[in-house]
Amino acid sequence: MKERLSRLKVIRKVIKTYRIESQEELLGYLQKENFDVTQATLSRDLKLLKVGKVSDGHNGYVYTLPGEDERQESEQTVVQDFLRGYISIEYSGNMVVIKTYSGHADAVSLAVDSLAFDEVLGTITGRDNCVFCCLREGVTGEDFLDALKLKIPELDE
Repeated sequence: MKERLSRLKVIRKVIKTYRIESQEELLGYLQKENFDVTQATLSRDLKLLKVGKVSDGHNGYVYTLPGEDERQESEQTVVQDFLRGYISIEYSGNMVVIKTYSGHADAVSLAVDSLAFDEVLGTITGRDNCVFCCLREGVTGEDFLDALKLKIPELDE
């Protein structure tokens, strides 16, 4: 996850600094920074960062990052989805189970993924009312809950 977060930081920096017209060009900059990623991974990173393409005013398009206000608004929407959907959080070892209202598991799982916790290896949703979070080695359920409360202070667990 640390490599992913570092890579996302570099992608943001490159897009802010240079006029990037294609994924191939962005991959070149990433390789110069010693990140060896596939085009598919880069596509997922761009989607996660909500990178868009805008007209350069001439004949082409360049990558752009959402504004800070837009990012904060998007994060707040994700937080609201989490709060609206979860019922309880329990953990044992490096497994966390988030029980959700029926039909809310996907939204809660997406919220956990979108908030990009270093503590989480990944999430799996049950049919429609349960999310399983696998935590990194050495991370406890209490550590995850503390990190969750930092990002979602309204959480009442």
